[in-house]
Amino acid sequence: MYKTPKMKFIQIIILTILLSCNSNQNAKKQIGKLNATQIIKSTVNLDDNKSLDKSNTEILETFIDSVNIGEKGKCKVELIKRRVNDDNFVTIKFYIKGKYTIKDPKVWMITNTYCYETSSLMGFEPNILDFNNDNFNDITFISGSAARGANEIRRLFIYDNKNQDLISILNSQDFPNMLYNKELNCIDAFIVTGGTSTHFARINKDSLIEFASIYNDNNRTVYETDKYGRKKILFKNKNIDTKNINVRYKNYKPLKEYKE
Repeated sequence: MYKTPKMKFIQIIILTILLSCNSNQNAKKQIGKLNATQIIKSTVNLDDNKSLDKSNTEILETFIDSVNIGEKGKCKVELIKRRVNDDNFVTIKFYIKGKYTIKDPKVWMITNTYCYETSSLMGFEPNILDFNNDNFNDITFISGSAARGANEIRRLFIYDNKNQDLISILNSQDFPNMLYNKELNCIDAFIVTGGTSTHFARINKDSLIEFASIYNDNNRTVYETDKYGRKKILFKNKNIDTKNINVRYKNYKPLKEYKE
């Protein structure tokens, strides 16, 4: 069924109220921080919304980690997937212990709240690892569905220890099957289409910037990408065995494959 902008706005308002209900008891202690990637920040009091109909909403999944993310023992991340009418939304909340209060250093203080609509029917399957080689763990989770099942779509959030924030990497869903690449100190992605391709990218502020890629189909083509996004062919040769193009690379100069 087609949803008008007004209907979408109403869904966001409902989700905002639900978020407020969950965090209302700590509202006086917590300070929210809004950035360009966020959709909402909850400031609504439950007492002002007694007539809210919750029959068309439900929590589908939750995940909490306060042991491994960021500075261990001082950071906490919370993922919540909710259904609002016929749509699903994921909320990501990030906390720092005692960030805004000296008097009570053990209180979890919220620093980031993000909310996204999701089409994924899968669970979060969170992956907490260091994706930028700064010795602090970051997090990815399954956030979308791809046309081909071999392409796992995830959102990446990087912990910024200097500012004690969790940064949403805006275009991370464009890099399926992402891994941290130790050899090149970057993120690489592996995309399955009619052929396959490996993409190499570095984190720059809140985005992944591609600098090289390898395409495998009838030919094997290696590209470098400049800061303006322009691709330059390094070399191209004909694939001898086009039936065996399911190859993921960990380097492009020289070519090196991941081994099982």
